[in-house]
Amino acid sequence: MNTILSSSIGLLFVLCSGKAMGQTAKLTADGKLNDAIWNTGILHRPLPLDTTGSLENLGWKKKVLLRHQPKGITDFVNWRQEGVGTISLARKLGEPGSGQVKLQVPTARKDWAPGAPADGDYANYGGASAVFEVGGENWEKYNRVIFRIYPDCEGGRNLHLNLHYYNDGKQKIPDEYFREGTHEINLVNRTWNTCFLEIGDLPRDRITRIAFGVPGFGKDRVTGDSLNFYIDGIELQQVENPERMLGWEPAAGRIIYSSTGYDRLGEKTALLKRSEQGNASFQIVRVSDNQVVYAGKKKKVHTSIGEFDVLDFSDLTTAGQYKIRVTDLESLPFTVGDNIWQNSVWRVLNFIFCERCGHPVSEKHGSCHADIGASFEGLRLAYNGGWHDAGDLSQQSLQTGDVVFSLLEMANKVKNDNQALYLRLMEEAEWGIDFILKTRLGKGYRASSAGIVIWTDGLIGNKDDMKARVHDSPFDNFLFAAYEAYAAMSITQDPALSEKLKKTAMEDFDFAVAKWREKGYDHFPIFWEHSYATSESQFMATASWAASQLYKLTGQDRYAQHAADFMDEVLLAQRKEPLGDADGLKGFFYRDKTQKVVVHANHQSREQVYAQALVALAEGQPHHPNQSRWQQALHAYGDYLLQMMKYTAPYGMVPAGVYRIDEAQDSLSFQRQHLFAGKKAKEDYVDQLKQGVKLDEAYYLKRFPVWFSFRGNAAIHLSQGKAAALLGKYLKNDKLLQIGREQLYWTVGKNPFGQSLIYGEGANFAQQYCPLPGEMVGEMPVGIQTRYNEDVPYWPQANNATYKEVWMTTAGKWLSLTAEYQPEELNR
Repeated sequence: MNTILSSSIGLLFVLCSGKAMGQTAKLTADGKLNDAIWNTGILHRPLPLDTTGSLENLGWKKKVLLRHQPKGITDFVNWRQEGVGTISLARKLGEPGSGQVKLQVPTARKDWAPGAPADGDYANYGGASAVFEVGGENWEKYNRVIFRIYPDCEGGRNLHLNLHYYNDGKQKIPDEYFREGTHEINLVNRTWNTCFLEIGDLPRDRITRIAFGVPGFGKDRVTGDSLNFYIDGIELQQVENPERMLGWEPAAGRIIYSSTGYDRLGEKTALLKRSEQGNASFQIVRVSDNQVVYAGKKKKVHTSIGEFDVLDFSDLTTAGQYKIRVTDLESLPFTVGDNIWQNSVWRVLNFIFCERCGHPVSEKHGSCHADIGASFEGLRLAYNGGWHDAGDLSQQSLQTGDVVFSLLEMANKVKNDNQALYLRLMEEAEWGIDFILKTRLGKGYRASSAGIVIWTDGLIGNKDDMKARVHDSPFDNFLFAAYEAYAAMSITQDPALSEKLKKTAMEDFDFAVAKWREKGYDHFPIFWEHSYATSESQFMATASWAASQLYKLTGQDRYAQHAADFMDEVLLAQRKEPLGDADGLKGFFYRDKTQKVVVHANHQSREQVYAQALVALAEGQPHHPNQSRWQQALHAYGDYLLQMMKYTAPYGMVPAGVYRIDEAQDSLSFQRQHLFAGKKAKEDYVDQLKQGVKLDEAYYLKRFPVWFSFRGNAAIHLSQGKAAALLGKYLKNDKLLQIGREQLYWTVGKNPFGQSLIYGEGANFAQQYCPLPGEMVGEMPVGIQTRYNEDVPYWPQANNATYKEVWMTTAGKWLSLTAEYQPEELNR
């Protein structure tokens, strides 16, 4: 039986059982979420958006101190049209007021945008805008702009407009990597959307114009021939308590805490802006009866990033729902317990489902991209399946593989605890597995990626039939072999599929070894793919981990030998001698055994592979002669992670790590790591390092990565958290386990901005950049960024790529890390 069908039948049985019990079967402890999941047929259509706890909803509660309408905003003569659309003065029928501007944009286009590549790779059809000429007003006394938008779009499922904002004063944007002043507004069709954007971080001393625009993304199956937007009610405001957008210090009057909650075990802390009240008390209040269950004193903490008040309630280990109370401040409710991440798993799984490619997703899109093709030896493959990459619709096979692995990890951890969640995770993983197998073209070649940022028409033979890339990368085949072997061991309900995956894993491993022996490690031909920056030591660690997976699957000694041999190369790249800093940092990895350039991640990250490979070897070959070397490497890497944590304390985000001052001089590795780095990149590299912590004459520590065009660190710190969790379990080190937890806490609110980065999870979650799939429960962004060359967190409300773009990689990293903190796993 087809494995996806078998999982669906299993789910149908669970669904019917739940219905027979009056929908009382518990999929999650949250009753409202439980009902929502049942009503989607257990995530076979998207979860409904609940904006109650969103930043946009909470923002309307702020007190308005000043109001101002831009001069001439209601006079149509001050508006003009740019691009392919038209604008007119056309009041929405039945609506009061005047000055409504209508923007009409055709959806069907014949030509790519000017300057786009002829093959359509990462190209759209060009945009249209309604532009208001402001005339140079100074808006510095205002920190918020509000506006009303009414979309009237036939077949409009996922609608948005971009607000563009232009300043020509003394405040300049000082580098080329930012899109400040661009904000995507996600909209609901055929209703007035009243929206706002806080602008306190943006240059605004001489505003010349603002524009409302939409790119040409083509037509989904139900989309009409034009998009129509009515724009009205534009006003500037000064509001009380604007959001914190830059820096480590919390906003005044804001408790910084994990808005999902805290694991019952481990440390539990929250933060406040430093006050002068000394050791004022705080309380933990039980939500059910409003009783104080814990009382403590605030601790004044001074670290390398500033002064804070820290609230420590680690001694509270009774499961329940609580609030933090400090004088006249009170947090929203959060959970303490043994299974606090399960709700987030359901929500993130919803996001993954909504990103399916080639499959109709109710309320989102029809079956898509069957006309994207890969060619190999005279044959053509329809390159659709798996999941879209991000807020655009691009595809990367290896990224689908990453997500498959994370789904299977989580499924294996909840198998005995939540059958419905297990079956749904397996069903989604099997959707991705089908794509992994489908894209194998023979002889080690794969269809690997496609740059898609439009809805294509599905007809083969016209202009929008973009080509998928094809290559035979040994790194890809090693990593796929690991994922396929793990999948073969995880799938029990479809023995035929498990057998096929075992055979495929062995073949792909052999293809990888053969290509590596022929070409060496450095065979990464595709500039656009997220594997492009892979170092030699990461390559060897991945090969070792893949071999260990195959050894576990087959028991064949040749894989055990490969795993040990590849690790020999990895250990040559590990720093053994302490640096000249006070802590004597060591244990990190260089790109290769010359130890000239340290391994970093600045966008995609698979840094956890060192821990995965070492733990797999230590557990899989306990009597190997190199066991002591592996143990030393594990301890050294764990110590490195532990020693770094003081540089972001009292937050728990793992710093990006150690950098060498002269790394930019190695042009080849620098270009591999930093795409579209710009003309000043080498100069900026040094400047960014000097914003960090000087360790000795050659080395610096960065809290956030050195980066240029691609910014956002969620995948990076979640990968490091995964490494810490794996090491913590193997070494039985609670401090390392706590590092892993802290990456989760940071993500759902224990960050300087007090925002959850998972839409619908916890509190104060904001809209994200998702122009084509539309807003989705459980979506996660690329992550918090920095501004210019600074080394402090920056998180404006302005909603654009890459930092706020929804990204499947982040979702996979989240599932993979939360899998380490499932009750069954922690109680082993």
